[in-house]
Amino acid sequence: MTNDQRAPIRYVLAASVVTLVGALWYLTRIGPDAIAYVFMPAGGAAGVWSVAALLRGPGLEPGARRFWRLILIGLALLTVGYGAMAVEAFLVMPALPTMPPATAVLAGTGLLVSTYAVVRVPLGIADAQNRRKQLVDRAIAFVGGGALMWTYGLAPMFTATDPWSHQALALTGLTFLLGLGAIVKVSYIVGGPVDRVALRLIAGAAVVATAVAVLALYGDEGALVAQSVAMPISFIFASGAVHQQWRSAGARRRRVNVWLPYVSVLAIDAALLGVLRHGLEWSDRVVILAVVLLTALIAVRQLAATRENRLLMREKHATEDRLRHEVTHDGLTGLANRGLFRERTGAAMADGDATVLLVDLDDFKTVNDSLGHEAGDDLLLAVAGAIRAATGADGMAARLGGDEFAVLLTSPGVVGETIADRVLGALAVPVGAHRLLVHASIGIASADSAAGVDELLRHADIAMYAAKQRGKNNRVRYHDGMEQPVLAHARIGGELRRALDEGEFRLHYQPICLLRTGQVVGIESLVRWEHPTRGLIPPSEFIPAAEATGLIVPLGRFVLREACRQAAAWLAEFGPESMQKIGPNVSARQLHDPDFVSDVRAILAETGLPADRLVLELTESAVLRGKQVLRTLNELHDMGVRLALDDFGTGESSLSLLRAFPASIIKLDKSFVDGIELDEPGTPEADARQAVAHAVAQLAGALGLDTVAEGIECQEQADRLLRLGYTLGQGYHLARPMPAERMTEMFAGQRQLIAAGRGR
Repeated sequence: MTNDQRAPIRYVLAASVVTLVGALWYLTRIGPDAIAYVFMPAGGAAGVWSVAALLRGPGLEPGARRFWRLILIGLALLTVGYGAMAVEAFLVMPALPTMPPATAVLAGTGLLVSTYAVVRVPLGIADAQNRRKQLVDRAIAFVGGGALMWTYGLAPMFTATDPWSHQALALTGLTFLLGLGAIVKVSYIVGGPVDRVALRLIAGAAVVATAVAVLALYGDEGALVAQSVAMPISFIFASGAVHQQWRSAGARRRRVNVWLPYVSVLAIDAALLGVLRHGLEWSDRVVILAVVLLTALIAVRQLAATRENRLLMREKHATEDRLRHEVTHDGLTGLANRGLFRERTGAAMADGDATVLLVDLDDFKTVNDSLGHEAGDDLLLAVAGAIRAATGADGMAARLGGDEFAVLLTSPGVVGETIADRVLGALAVPVGAHRLLVHASIGIASADSAAGVDELLRHADIAMYAAKQRGKNNRVRYHDGMEQPVLAHARIGGELRRALDEGEFRLHYQPICLLRTGQVVGIESLVRWEHPTRGLIPPSEFIPAAEATGLIVPLGRFVLREACRQAAAWLAEFGPESMQKIGPNVSARQLHDPDFVSDVRAILAETGLPADRLVLELTESAVLRGKQVLRTLNELHDMGVRLALDDFGTGESSLSLLRAFPASIIKLDKSFVDGIELDEPGTPEADARQAVAHAVAQLAGALGLDTVAEGIECQEQADRLLRLGYTLGQGYHLARPMPAERMTEMFAGQRQLIAAGRGR
């Protein structure tokens, strides 16, 4: 604590010491009675110097400085005036002094200046209607308190047997006026530069001064107590007020008092009861008692009405708060909604840089389709909680709609990637009552290059779509030029619908062959887009757009129908021995389509293809989508349709899938075939390269599943796979994907070879 901070405390302690010494003197009465008159100016000196120290310090607003300057003048005049009275006390001892004219003038002027200081303190009420209302309430309080002070204070002084001097009566009246005015004023202060607690302490000092005047009614002993103890206490209050103002930044706004008029009613009743001490007729006493009872009942009734009004206002404010919350917050998750998020983002951009994160759940629609909307809502609640917890005090989380969330970073120095990683980490474990694993794509954008809120959110949206294109469950920060590939992706999505309507999609077919003889036993169908201007577009460019737009469902339906139609035509032309199976690929979106099973059944009936000749190729990620997907796969299996697990070995749950998934065929991923031929057979290096392929072959054999090795690019790889137990393979070495016409020629050539072999 600095010296400036300690200064007001020193003066409070000094005033307290003066009061304590005065109390000890009164108890011991050492020396002449004139000593009692020394403690008042001594305490006043402590009060004066405390206010002077406050005025020397910085930070006071002009209104507060004016108030304390007037209080300083008032305290100084009181101190000097009562100092003159102390001198008079020593001159006339052993008698007690009467108040000298100088004391009356100086002290009276000090009280007037202090009263003026209190009057000048602003109430903090701006509109005229409330000012008029407060004026009436203050008048009620003033009249009630004044009546009480007159009855028990001033009136006895005027009617005393030993009359008081005019200056003593005037000074006492001013003291009463200051005390009453300070109490009334402080009760209605709602704001302003002067600290509210400091004003209360000033009012307390005035009340003590009023009590001193009453003490003087009790003769010499009352006068000695007033001078040695009571008056110095008022300066403890004054120094305490300085200390409170010193440590405060001004008066905080508060609700005005509503109880003071009722206290005033009690005061006027007490004054009326005081009248009963005089010689009144019994009829007059009945009237007075009736008036007291009536005012008390009115006050009680008004208090009850005030309480009811306060409850109604509390309910009204609670309703307003609830409606305001509902307007600005999402009804399901309780997070901020789009409107509040835009408002806060705009304010953040106005204050400086702003960073937003756009969080979109990956494949959330599949949860609603497979488990229902109740499970979807539960998942959204869990995700909202995870995002809120990951954001913490560093930002504001919001739900913009559907499965799209956002975060506005509000803490300086927080990096968007840090919060994004927290969110991704929070979603890395199963959440919600159904313990679902959900991933999100997050776009990050800062306001550096954004012209407005819309532009900033558009940048975050572009970054979010870029994250989805990079494989989902990812975060990407926006940079200039990022919108070009995203727009290109969006344009492809827009053209897909037209391409479906115009019949621009074609199927190519890649044979699945016996590794020992090269004979075709099955075919995988692969979709290609023959664009009218761009030529042949590979699936890697348009399948993600089809997935994102939902057009993968009608596109997959076209692929399934065309593959079954073509397979039935080949079987009819070349016989049932020509081909054992046709294998179109199926996406996760198709499996979640409630009409998928009925579509398969209808297409088989329409094309005449036997169900056991159809093999649907699925990836592990498509299969791991909940109970609805497994139910669909089991229905297909019961129809006789066979299921192949494509790219086997690359997922996280391949082995557990084989127990729950009704697979008939396992297709070993190309990554386990690449380089399998590089080392000498039988060496540790060769065994290490072949370990996964060997284990998959053994596992499939134990479970009675067929195996197909994908991505065979040379004869050496085919030979190694044969030795490991594989009989079927697929790859460029065996045959490349080809149009239906080339595949027909291949079947025709294979039939000729078979016929020639039989002829020999």
